[in-house]
Amino acid sequence: MQIKSLEQYEESYKKSIENPEQFWGEVAQNFRWRKPWYKVLSWNFEEPNIKWFEGAKLNITENCLDRHLEHSADKPAIIWEPNDPEQDSVTLTYKMLHEAVCRFANVLKRNGAQKGDRICIYMPMVPELAIAVLACARIGAVHSVVFGGFSAKSIADRINDAKCKLVITADGVYRGAKPIPLKDVIDDALIGCPTVEKVIVLTHVRTPVSMLKGRDVWWEDEVKHVNAVCEAEEMDAEDLLFILYTSGSTGKPKGVVHTCGGYMVYAGYTFSNVFNYQPDEVYFCTADIGWITGHSYIVYGPLSQGATTLIFEGVPTYPTPSRFWDIVEKHKVNILYTAPTAIRSLMSFGDEPLEGKDLSSLRVLGSVGEPINEEAWHWFDEKIGHGKAPIVDTWWQTETGGIMISPIANVTKTKPSYATLPLPGIQPVLVDENGVEIEGNDVSGNLCIKFPWPGMLRTTYGDHERCRQTYFSTYPGMYFTGDGCLRDEDGYYRITGRVDDVLNVSGHRIGTAEVENAINMHAGVVESAVVGYPHDVKGQGIYAFIIYPNHHQDADLTKKDILQTVTRVIGAIAKPDKILFVSGLPKTRSGKIMRRILRKIAEGETSNLGDTSTLLDPAVVDEIIEAAKNKQ
Repeated sequence: MQIKSLEQYEESYKKSIENPEQFWGEVAQNFRWRKPWYKVLSWNFEEPNIKWFEGAKLNITENCLDRHLEHSADKPAIIWEPNDPEQDSVTLTYKMLHEAVCRFANVLKRNGAQKGDRICIYMPMVPELAIAVLACARIGAVHSVVFGGFSAKSIADRINDAKCKLVITADGVYRGAKPIPLKDVIDDALIGCPTVEKVIVLTHVRTPVSMLKGRDVWWEDEVKHVNAVCEAEEMDAEDLLFILYTSGSTGKPKGVVHTCGGYMVYAGYTFSNVFNYQPDEVYFCTADIGWITGHSYIVYGPLSQGATTLIFEGVPTYPTPSRFWDIVEKHKVNILYTAPTAIRSLMSFGDEPLEGKDLSSLRVLGSVGEPINEEAWHWFDEKIGHGKAPIVDTWWQTETGGIMISPIANVTKTKPSYATLPLPGIQPVLVDENGVEIEGNDVSGNLCIKFPWPGMLRTTYGDHERCRQTYFSTYPGMYFTGDGCLRDEDGYYRITGRVDDVLNVSGHRIGTAEVENAINMHAGVVESAVVGYPHDVKGQGIYAFIIYPNHHQDADLTKKDILQTVTRVIGAIAKPDKILFVSGLPKTRSGKIMRRILRKIAEGETSNLGDTSTLLDPAVVDEIIEAAKNKQ
C-alpha cells in the first residue's frame, strides 16, 4: 500500500485514474471488513449521490483497535502530553485503549445511546476525547465534535441542527495558564437544546461545576458500573460516522457528513503514504481533534495503521516557546504535522528556544490548514528539520476527509509553498469563471475535482440541497473547492487562497457572513462588512468595517463591546483583529456590498480599486480610505 519511489507514484496514479474502482478495491483489501462490497463505486455529481464499497459491512473501531491486538497489543497507541510540563505524560497501549473504548461504549449504552443517535463532544485534548470518539463509532452512534473554543451559542446551534441526544464534556480545560470552564459553557448552551437527555462529565481540572439531577452524570462514576466487553456494531459502508460543522458563506454552519467505509480507507491510505509512516515511529499532529485534521490524522488515520499518535493538550508557547521542541525531544518524535500559524508564531521568538534541543529524531515534517509562506517553509526546513526532513505541505478540507494534494515524504521533490502533486485517485482541474477547463502548465484558475474519491463528504446534515448548491452547482459535474490555485511549469499545484466569502484564520475557516451576523447583534451596529487581510502570524486576519452612528462617545469601549459580542456568539477565534467605524459601505445599486474594494483597502492597496462609478455612492469609498489612513 505504501509508495516508495516516484516511478511507483506515477504507476499508482496512472492506475487510479484509468481504473479507479480496481485501484481503490485493492487498497480497501488492507482493511478488515465483515462483509465484502458488491460494487466499489456508484456516483453522480448532479444530485450529488456518491456511494463507495456498496453492500460492505464493517466497524471502523475494529480496524483502529481490534485488529492490532494480536500482534501489537502492548504497542503504544496514544501518548498524551498534558498542558503542564511538570505533570507526567500518559501512554495507552492498543490493549488499554481497546478496553477503555469498550468500557465507555457501554457507558454510552447505559445512558440511552443507540446506533444512529447523534452525540455532541465538547472536550479538552485528553485521551478521553479520542476514547469518546471511538466509543461512539463502536456502537454506531454519530459523533459531532465541537472545538473547545466555541461559544455556548455556537454549540447550541450545532446540537440543535444535529438533534443530539447526549453531550460528552469535561469540567474544564487548561489553555496555557488559564483554566476555562467547559461545563459552564455547555450549561449555557443547553438552555435552548430540548433534544439533549444526558450529559456525561469528565473530571479534568477539578473546578466546581453544577450537576443537574437526572441529566448530568460523572464519567468516573459511570465507568464503574460497566465492563470492558463491547461487541462492535455492524455498520454499512455508507452509514454515517460523524458530522463536523464548518463555516459557510452564509451565517449558518453546515454539518459535513462523512461515512464509515470510504472515509476509513482514505484516511488510512493517505496517512500511511503522505508521511511514509514506519512501524514503531512516534507521530505528533499538533491539531485539535475538534477540527478535521484531528479526526483524520490524530485518531482514525494513525490508529487504523497501528501507529503511535501523540495528543498534546497545551499550546506551543506555554510555559515557554520551546514546548514543541521539548515534546519532540522527550518522546523522540519522528513525524511532526503542524500549522503555518504555529510555525510563524514560533519563528517570531528567534533561535533561542531551539538552543540545546535534540530534534534529530525528526524524519518527516508536515504543514496543514493553509498555504505555508516561503519564509516559514525555509525556517521549518532549516531550523527544525536541519535540511534532512522533507516537508509535506498538505492541501485538503473538512469536506475532502483527507489529504488531496501533497508531496509524499521521501518520494516527491518538494518546492517551498507548493502542495506539489495530487495523490492517487485525485483528479484536480483548474477552471475559469465559466467552468471551462484550463489546460497545460503555468496557468491559474479555480480548483475543482472532477472524479469522486472515497473520503469525500456525502451530504450536509439535514440539508442535501445545501450540499449540492455549495459544492456541486457552481461548476456542474465537478466538486468546487472554493480555492484559487496555480499550476506551475512542473505541473505542481499551489493554493492561492479562498475565492468565496470564507476566511482562513490560523488554518480555520470562518465565514464572513457568520462574523457579520455576530457583529450585527450588537445593539448599536447598523451594518457591517468583514474581509480578510494579510496577517504576519495568522496568515489572514479579520478586518471589520462597521456602521455605528454613536461610536464617537467612547470608541475604544465600543470596540471592546463588539469583540465581546462576537466572542459570545461564535467564540474568541472569530474576533476581528481590526475594526474601522464608517458612515457607509460600498454597495452596488442592487445593494450588494463590494467586498473586493474593502479587501483592497484592508490590504493598503488603494491605488487600484477598479471602476467604482457603478456604486450606489462612490464617495463613500474615499471616505473609508481616509478613515483607514488615519487609523494607521
